[in-house]
Amino acid sequence: MELKKNIKAGKNSFKLKLIIFVYFSLFSIAFSQSKLEGTYTDIKILDKISSKNTLLKLKNGDLVSFKDLSIKSFKCKNSEFDDNPEITAYIQVTDLKNSNNDEVFVFNGWMFSSSPSLTPFDHPVYDIWLVSCY
Repeated sequence: MELKKNIKAGKNSFKLKLIIFVYFSLFSIAFSQSKLEGTYTDIKILDKISSKNTLLKLKNGDLVSFKDLSIKSFKCKNSEFDDNPEITAYIQVTDLKNSNNDEVFVFNGWMFSSSPSLTPFDHPVYDIWLVSCY
């Protein structure tokens, strides 16, 4: 009696393993991306005159007024690495006391939590720091 190998079973097993690998790879990428981007941005505002800190919670896309400032956070993202966490957020700030406040932003750009001096917020009364994204 001659033994025959089941070649089709080996090919199907390889295809099944490949499909499972691709499925879980795509699932993990989608899950990690949703975990990294947040819907809320926390910023800390220092009033230089009174020396008071205020923690402000911004929902991305909403416009929030704080005293003389109008602040809007569009997007925030956490870093992929846990050993050196980096939080980034795209923020626009308008000074409401300025007469041409519709034309010019006091700050418009990406803010980084680990190095706020990279794109500094320059205002005579207030300082803003990025605290968290969740």
